[in-house]
Amino acid sequence: MKKLISSLTLVAVITFGFANASYADPVTDTTAAAVTADSIEKAQAAAQAAAVSDAANNDNSKSATPEPEKEADLSFVQKLKQSFIQGDPFWMTPVLICLIIGLALSIERIVYLNLSTINTKRFLDEVETALKNGGVDAAKDVCRNTRGPIASIFYQGLDRSEEGIDMVEKSVVAYGGVQMGLLEKGLSWLSLFIALAPMLGFMGTVIGMIQAFEQIVKDGQVSPITVAGGIQVALLTTVFGLISAIFLQIFYNYIVSKVDGIVNEMEDASISLIDMMLKLKVAKA
Repeated sequence: MKKLISSLTLVAVITFGFANASYADPVTDTTAAAVTADSIEKAQAAAQAAAVSDAANNDNSKSATPEPEKEADLSFVQKLKQSFIQGDPFWMTPVLICLIIGLALSIERIVYLNLSTINTKRFLDEVETALKNGGVDAAKDVCRNTRGPIASIFYQGLDRSEEGIDMVEKSVVAYGGVQMGLLEKGLSWLSLFIALAPMLGFMGTVIGMIQAFEQIVKDGQVSPITVAGGIQVALLTTVFGLISAIFLQIFYNYIVSKVDGIVNEMEDASISLIDMMLKLKVAKA
């Protein structure tokens, strides 16, 4: 009987233990699943935080990293200086000197010719009025107070009025030649600089190309960069020389046309003076 009770008790204990084990396993699994889900959520949250942090760091690094500054646009004067240096100052300087001296001569001639230009018709009227009212001395005072080659020619002609009309005419022609030489003063030098500037430019170009080919021989191979760079630098002297010659040629043509206009007025005014003196019987025929 005792053995039967002990066996039943043992069976009951074992059965109860299995029951507890069967109930404990689902709880444990549920708890583990919950823990796993929480871990996944935490991992996802950590990943999102890390991504946000990386994005913020990238933005900060981009903002902290200075953007490369855009190359400032060079002004015309700066580009001109750069081209002057690239074209070799040894050859560019003589061309620049020709340009400066030529411009100085041109400006001086233009100022002189503009001061030599007068209202010829009004001047003739004033001289004729002075001859009628005050004679030769009054006319000479008008010429003395008037600037320009025409007034100087008239003064010389009136000063020889007592020697006859032939001497007046010879004096006018001779002094007209002197005044023409004064008007054309410096034009030969200006024409020299017009021819010299492009020739110096061509010489610099030829020497620059020779140096480029010498570099090719030294390197032992034909490099497009070496050839193109050398020729580009060499051609700058030619461009600068041609530009200088063009500017000086424009001034030269203006000066020549101005001189021709003044000379024509001198000739017409001289003829008018001779006719005026014969008409008013100021000089003997």
